[in-house]
Amino acid sequence: MSFDAHDFLARAQTKLRQGWPEEAFDPAARPHNGDHKLNEPLAGEAALLPAPARPAAVLAPIVARDDGLFLLLTQRASHLSEHSGQIAFPGGKIDPGESPLDAALREAEEEIGLLRARIEILGCLDPYQTSTGFRVFPIVGLTRPPLDLSVNRQEVADVFETPLAFLMDEANHQRLFRQWQGRRRQFYAMPYENRYIWGATAGMIRNLFERLYC
Repeated sequence: MSFDAHDFLARAQTKLRQGWPEEAFDPAARPHNGDHKLNEPLAGEAALLPAPARPAAVLAPIVARDDGLFLLLTQRASHLSEHSGQIAFPGGKIDPGESPLDAALREAEEEIGLLRARIEILGCLDPYQTSTGFRVFPIVGLTRPPLDLSVNRQEVADVFETPLAFLMDEANHQRLFRQWQGRRRQFYAMPYENRYIWGATAGMIRNLFERLYC
């Protein structure tokens, strides 16, 4: 597929969600999208039920540069207790009384100094249920340079951009597996240069591709 930035933005404006139904926030409901999507039970095997959902939100910031569109990603600090060193979107738990949008914008400001005033909201992706018990509400936003980021080194080791032309090419979506808790678990991976984008982050990027191009 030949990637075109104007076509991507036009698709995003028409095909992304503009919110979620009430049932998406029910912690007992099993969302369509998540780590379990690639890991449905085999014949005679019990279903792998997701852990009780804890709500979280992330911002998928798209940077519009003169030479194309890029997805802004972070590498989590190595000392964190959860998902240390992994590639992630800015985001975190939704505080009581917050909407997913409020939480995603707050976390982006706290983690990398990306100001909410600089972000144009394009829409939402499907809620993503992780095997660790989080239900993540992804929000896609558009921003333009200069970004003037201020990285919180207590949470984020690095910030980098990956071309959407690479991420929206299905040929770069690897389906791999590893053993986890005695099971063979499948996951998406999208290695780019020296960055290993995988797991929930790659799954949400895959959802962006599916919503816009499938």
